[in-house]
Amino acid sequence: MDTKESDESGVTRPTELPLHDSVSKRTGTLWSAVAHIITGVIGAGVLSLAWATSELGWIGGPASVIAFAAVTILSAFLLCDCYRFPDPVNGPLRLNSYSQAVRLYLGKKNQIVCGVFVYISLIGCGVAYTIVTATCMRAILRSNCYHREGRNATCSYEDYNNYFMLLFGLVQVFMSQIPNFNNMTWLSLIAAIMSFTYSSIGLGLAFGQVIENRQIEGSIRGSPAENRGAKVWLVFQALGNIAFAYPYSIILFEIQDTLRSPPAEKQTMKKASTTAVVITTFFYLCCGCFGYAAFGDSTPGNLLTGFGFYEPFWLVDFANACIVLHLVGGYQVYSQPIFAAMERCLTEKYPQNKFIARFYGLKPPFSKGGAVKLNPMRVCLRTTYVVMITGVAILFPYFNEVLGVLGALGFWPLAVYFPVEMCILQKKIQVWTRPWLLLRAFSFICLLVSLLALVGSIHGLVGAKFG
Repeated sequence: MDTKESDESGVTRPTELPLHDSVSKRTGTLWSAVAHIITGVIGAGVLSLAWATSELGWIGGPASVIAFAAVTILSAFLLCDCYRFPDPVNGPLRLNSYSQAVRLYLGKKNQIVCGVFVYISLIGCGVAYTIVTATCMRAILRSNCYHREGRNATCSYEDYNNYFMLLFGLVQVFMSQIPNFNNMTWLSLIAAIMSFTYSSIGLGLAFGQVIENRQIEGSIRGSPAENRGAKVWLVFQALGNIAFAYPYSIILFEIQDTLRSPPAEKQTMKKASTTAVVITTFFYLCCGCFGYAAFGDSTPGNLLTGFGFYEPFWLVDFANACIVLHLVGGYQVYSQPIFAAMERCLTEKYPQNKFIARFYGLKPPFSKGGAVKLNPMRVCLRTTYVVMITGVAILFPYFNEVLGVLGALGFWPLAVYFPVEMCILQKKIQVWTRPWLLLRAFSFICLLVSLLALVGSIHGLVGAKFG
């Protein structure tokens, strides 16, 4: 069992600390970090923002998006300062995972609690991305069907849902063999480009629809519901959807650990976080507001599935194809921390096991490059993970409800509570001082919002599954 002591900074830490750096060379830059962040942030969440805006109305919708953006930037700044842990014996230690940071700053018990939320969020992102991929591939078929057979045609393709999820899972089995974050910068760049592409297309289509309608749909109060109770549940669920669209705290340390220095990693990461969040907020506001302005009370849960009737059908198809390509990369951004944790645990426990430690060279046919190195443990472990994620997605294929639950569940503990607690310890903020009170008030308000969003989203999920 770990014992604890206090260093000169006053931070309580375990005496058993990692003494080696797992990454030999870091080459990440400001723009590679921005690409990683955008890949992680702009994903399934952006597609639900028009629906969330329609439930919250013209004032509540944009205000909520901006508020969550501010919380995300503040959370990122707090975490960036915690990347290097002050150790008087070995020098500042780099922290390459969220749970590792929580353990060193807050102790092992908090690490266990944090780990539960982190891995639920990471796994949930994989589930959500699998669901969205199937939705987008169905939207492509629907768009082509309506274009070919007319608006009165029956073009549901619901029976294809599971097949599309299985196909996406098969692709991820191969993509999951990418060793780590340092080897997937190219994938993040492609995914980031795709995210800008489909967000821009969705924005353009919505803007075109507003022009075609010759009026701005929607109202200050948002879309009506059957009764006040139902409206309250939908508002809470909408908050959960917005919460899902923003925070990336669970992968921040992995991204920051790829950055070269000088300048200091925290400086680069703060600039990258600000740049990425400002860019994503602009797209979020545009997609959410123009989507609501285009469809009003009939705004779909997934923005790009609402254009199935409209031309140009090829542009709708292209946008949905871009989403699928982006989600291939986004899935890996949220899966790599899980892969790293599982493999690190097994390697440390069984360092001499050949199944775990040995790599085999495999030269792809018709390839002029070198052999690809494969590890049996990595292949089996990552394939099993992808299979399990795909299975869960098939059982719960409910887009907005799943996003709401995941966003609400991970928002407060991961984006607010732990960053605030680590910041208080690291900066030695005294109890009942003004900074302490402000941080506590900030944490409490976010807790209330998170609880309301969680209750509303669970209510929606249960209604979708059993209603």
